[in-house]
Amino acid sequence: MSLLTHVLACLFGMGSWVAINGMWVELPLVVLEIPEGWYLPSYLTVIIQMANVGPLFITLMHRFRPGALDERPVIYCIVALGVVATLLLAFFWKRTVTFAGAERSVALLVLSFLLSVVDCTSSVTFLPFMMRLGPQYLTTYFAGEGLSGLVPALVALIQGVGLVHCRNATDVNSTTGGGGGLQAINQPANFSTQAFFIFLSAMMVVCLGAFVLLNHHPAVVRVGKGHHRYSGEESAGDKREQGLLLEGLAMEQRSMLAPSEPPPRERRSTFGMGTYSRGELAFIFLVLAWVNALTNAVLPSVQSFSCLPYGNQAYHLAATMAAVANPVACFIAMFTPIRSLGFMLCLTVVGTGFGAYIMAVAASSPCPPLVDSPSGVAIIVVSWILFVLTLSYVKVIIGVILRDEGHSALVWCGAVVQLGSMLGAISMFPLVSVYGLFKSGDPCNTRCLN
Repeated sequence: MSLLTHVLACLFGMGSWVAINGMWVELPLVVLEIPEGWYLPSYLTVIIQMANVGPLFITLMHRFRPGALDERPVIYCIVALGVVATLLLAFFWKRTVTFAGAERSVALLVLSFLLSVVDCTSSVTFLPFMMRLGPQYLTTYFAGEGLSGLVPALVALIQGVGLVHCRNATDVNSTTGGGGGLQAINQPANFSTQAFFIFLSAMMVVCLGAFVLLNHHPAVVRVGKGHHRYSGEESAGDKREQGLLLEGLAMEQRSMLAPSEPPPRERRSTFGMGTYSRGELAFIFLVLAWVNALTNAVLPSVQSFSCLPYGNQAYHLAATMAAVANPVACFIAMFTPIRSLGFMLCLTVVGTGFGAYIMAVAASSPCPPLVDSPSGVAIIVVSWILFVLTLSYVKVIIGVILRDEGHSALVWCGAVVQLGSMLGAISMFPLVSVYGLFKSGDPCNTRCLN
């Protein structure tokens, strides 16, 4: 295995969702200076789902025009678009225009849509491209995808995003005669939002450079030899070998059609590899949609509700450690890839159980169980870590399984990831943003009166 190829695959994967993940972690600073305020997360949720037109187009092309679309030009276009959009965001995110009688952050919303198109389309283009390399590099790619959330979170932590200082409200409002108690005061950031968006643009440049090297570096090309290639890329020698192979397969098929040995139709795979039956593949895709709905939409939408009642430190610890758990799960899967469907189901049930506890805590905010106890803080932080760890492992193993099923399987893998995320977001948006079923806790006043 080539260390260089592993590094490039990781850097390539980091560019998959780094732009939108970076936008989310920067929200506490962004919302303070735009007219939309904290309604922006709701707008972003809708914008990201609208951006699924990209994956829909790619998936339909693979379905109705198989082999007609090469992912590489598409990847070059979307990554270049990501570089330009994040750079423009650094300079225009605060610009507003008057629309329908009110100030609107049109530039921010339009650029966010373009970045969403980039990241959503990466799900159905980056994974199929990884078919050009060996299966061991797919796990490294998933590790990089996990780092696409961790790296912006760590940079935002250094920046001081969302950090508040609890000060006596009597001191804060002494000039106006305010009451007592503690009041949350936002601390100034260590560097500007503009610098953060420039950092995201640099990350997209790194992703583009890694992709170029994965296509053209001689060491990577040598590593890619011996693996399956896309149609239309075979050399003359490869085609002769395939002709001999097909001739042999034809003879074998004639013998298999004999009455004494009927073909095992119940084991035929949708993607032609024959490793898993249609029912098993349906189960795998169902688990994939469920896991991504939970990890990408349902639970992240209530993270603040589940953690802030225990204090600001608990919130930041849970968010940071959960981000660390994602790449850790990828590294575990790299060395212990357990492909058992039964084990996958058990991990999904366990991860869903932790998610159910987190959801129950969020629903009981601002007075969840053990709100005034250190054990409450420990339980919610550990629950977030184990929730992300178990379900991230499931996602990686499903990716490895579908990689063996072929190029088309990875295209549908990306499509199902986006479908599950979209259904989760659509389910949670009215509960959180319309009906207001979840109440936020106060990071400075955690006590509840019975």
